[in-house]
Amino acid sequence: MSAAPEASTAHLVAVESPSKRFFRATEIDTRLLGMVGALILIWVGMDLIGVWKDQGFTLNPLAIWDNHSFLTPRNLWNLLVQTSAIAVMSTGMVLIIVMRHIDLSVGSMLSFIGVITGVAQVYWLSPWLGSESPVIWIVGILVALGAGALLGAFNGFLVAYAGIPSFIVTLGGLIVYSGAAWWVIRGETVAPMDANFELIGGTPSGAWIGGKASWALAAFICLAIVVGIFTNRSARARFKFPQRPIWAEVFLLVVGCAVALGTAWVVNAYPWPAKVAEAYAAEHKIPIPPDGADGLGLAHGFAIPMLIALAVGVIMTFMATRTRFGRYVYAIGGNPEAAELAGVNTRFITLLMFMTMGILTAVSACITSARLDAATNSLGQTNELYVIAATVIGGTSLAGGVGTIYGAMLGALVMQSLQSGMTLLNFDSAVKDVIVGSVLVFAVWVDQIYRRRQA
Repeated sequence: MSAAPEASTAHLVAVESPSKRFFRATEIDTRLLGMVGALILIWVGMDLIGVWKDQGFTLNPLAIWDNHSFLTPRNLWNLLVQTSAIAVMSTGMVLIIVMRHIDLSVGSMLSFIGVITGVAQVYWLSPWLGSESPVIWIVGILVALGAGALLGAFNGFLVAYAGIPSFIVTLGGLIVYSGAAWWVIRGETVAPMDANFELIGGTPSGAWIGGKASWALAAFICLAIVVGIFTNRSARARFKFPQRPIWAEVFLLVVGCAVALGTAWVVNAYPWPAKVAEAYAAEHKIPIPPDGADGLGLAHGFAIPMLIALAVGVIMTFMATRTRFGRYVYAIGGNPEAAELAGVNTRFITLLMFMTMGILTAVSACITSARLDAATNSLGQTNELYVIAATVIGGTSLAGGVGTIYGAMLGALVMQSLQSGMTLLNFDSAVKDVIVGSVLVFAVWVDQIYRRRQA
């Protein structure tokens, strides 16, 4: 009796196409490959258009290999830095949408938190503690995180306990927080930020970890992938779950390490600016080589915002996949009534999730204001649209219950690549808005097709 199902399963495996067998063995989400393909297409397309434009719109194959406008270490480094703020917020928006809610207020909230943090540093802490105090940036970050937690909890309370739809609550928040940000500073610009606080943005001298530390971090990531694979196999064996084939594990290890080491190579290929390198050499009494400051071999490496986004992604992935809170979030998104009947405190989980979104928005506010070295009431204008677009492009279903942290962060990179590429090619602002909006609608349409085929 028991041999029949095994024979049937073996028959199904035997008739599977090689591609289906590959995806089943590696457990790779096909939508992830679609996003990677779209990202490569955008990068290569922007680079080719840039070269073609630089060559006077003439087709010269040799120029493609000798000149690059988009695929340069400097541009890719800046692209990763610019993506960080949106990527951080998208990790929270994933779980908000998974729970069948939405948060339209994150852009205005970012502006309000950024303004509060700027005012605290420039007008309160600096006169009180002195502009050189090492405590200012710490207090500034704590003020931002506290404000984010309070605003997010307020949104969550209105949604969970007052019973107001999240769309209405956060739409109102979009208007209220935007007005509050303007009211605090009356449309002025608050600047400059504390010197240590600026490092969070990744622009001043020293806001990166350098070449050696970047290679060490990439090696650590590779080691973590190895440990994760072995831990996963032992856990599956303990609970008698099916194991991935060894070749699939090796493939995932090679791809993961290639991404980590390749990213480290790109960020290390971007040298320090000549002036900064010369000042460093003079301070440390290092002779400058004949070929100039580039010969010092001083690489930027990973910028602080990249590390913050990476850390947030790891923490949110762990929270979503390895904690009871994360399981409750997906359970509520899958079937809210069933989750409540199973004993899940859906209201409290909703409150906590919106508070988490507020904290992540505060982190993004710190990154954005530090990068600009200023805070304005328009700091996060339209950011809510890019965060939601990045989340949907990353595979999160607006119907709830489905979404991944890494998918949203990759979606953020796709969105920022479009933005940066079109800016680099001097596209009109109106054209950029049309393209970004069209991409969002296209992503939702693709998600609907995918869901219908899976059903």
